Amino acid sequence: MGTRILAVEDDERIREAVKLALEDEGWSVEGAASGEEAVELFHRQVPDVVLIDIMLPGIDGFELCRTLRKSSDVPIVMVTARNDTHDVVAGLEAGADDYLTKPFAPKELSARIRALLRRIRPTQPGHERLVFGDLELIPEEGTVLRGGQPVHLTRTEFRLLCELAENRGKVFSREELLDRVWGYDYFGDGRLVDVHIRRLRTKVEIDAAAPRHVVTVRGLGYRLQS
Repeated sequence: MGTRILAVEDDERIREAVKLALEDEGWSVEGAASGEEAVELFHRQVPDVVLIDIMLPGIDGFELCRTLRKSSDVPIVMVTARNDTHDVVAGLEAGADDYLTKPFAPKELSARIRALLRRIRPTQPGHERLVFGDLELIPEEGTVLRGGQPVHLTRTEFRLLCELAENRGKVFSREELLDRVWGYDYFGDGRLVDVHIRRLRTKVEIDAAAPRHVVTVRGLGYRLQS
């Protein structure tokens, strides 16, 4: 079966335009006009990627994203009508992997989806287990432990942690992480990195406000340390 995409958009014209554009790329697309319909379709058959418009009737895009994240790490792209920092950050904090601002070109949407689909869990021969204090990472198993207890990460969060862990002590700029983790750099946004780092810290740090492992190197970027 080919790649399945769930497009959640209450504007029928936009929903159909997105559906046609993505089907031209060879993907199977199912549309939902509301958050409630999206939840039903999602649990009927989990898609490979979900596109969610923020402004939805009933359950809005933020709540829908949080709902899906409770049971799945499926890649999610939030769509907003404004390049508003609050909307973008709130969408990413809700669990989205990426965002797009309307109006967007079909080629840009396709490029984002392809980048998301390329993000498989990385495996590094010879690195069966990486330990940073109370944090343990097993890349080949897709497993993260903190104090011996399993930690659930989304695919993007796991990819980000692996990139930092496989390069112990190396400082990564936002641009480098966009390229290595998100798979693009020419239309990326540093907010993607910052918000995902914050989300990662809430899961792998004892105190996210005073991180011991995923640290900021002022003016340069981020690195992982024991």
